[in-house]
Amino acid sequence: MKEITVDIWTDVVCPWCYIGKRRFERALAAFVARDRVRVRWRSFELDPHALRVTDETIAERMLRRQGIPPHEAARLLAGVTDQAGAEGLAYRLDLARPCDTFDAHRLIHHAAAAGLAEPFQERLMRAYTAEGASVGDHPTLLALAREAGLDAGPAAEVLAGDAYAQDVRSDEDLAARLGVGGVPAFVVDGQPPLAGAQPATVLASLLGRAR
Repeated sequence: MKEITVDIWTDVVCPWCYIGKRRFERALAAFVARDRVRVRWRSFELDPHALRVTDETIAERMLRRQGIPPHEAARLLAGVTDQAGAEGLAYRLDLARPCDTFDAHRLIHHAAAAGLAEPFQERLMRAYTAEGASVGDHPTLLALAREAGLDAGPAAEVLAGDAYAQDVRSDEDLAARLGVGGVPAFVVDGQPPLAGAQPATVLASLLGRAR
């Protein structure tokens, strides 16, 4: 039986990506051929020009970049938090600090080489959306990497250099070629990309077409 490849583009600082991850996991758990599925986590930076460490909140960023007033930002973020809660995720987006994620993506590729991409991705997303962790900060990234099972020494070497930088850029180049302009985005066995935190039923249908 042939392998089914699922490429998932996400960004660590994308609250919808964590919701999309949970919905995909539900779809996969119900998929009869789930043992044939191989997931590849792909890199996508929502803001390549963001600061690595910042005190700016999501609401402040929405005001600065999009002109969204605080009361409207609060309403929008509450809606995202409600959607997350329906998936069993306890968001605290008031604590979240959007930042540069290039190094986090490099470390995810390092984790993939060790077979730990999924637990590290999970830990990063929870740290950002629920714990207010600065996921661009190197000491924070190393601590989260250790919690996900990665050896601290090699992870520190990755962050100290430019290892996996080309892998991140290649993922982003591929996203551009496929027309992926936002995340999460799912590509199953070369089918056209499906963008957004789609319901589990939609993702299940996408998997079913790959059988």
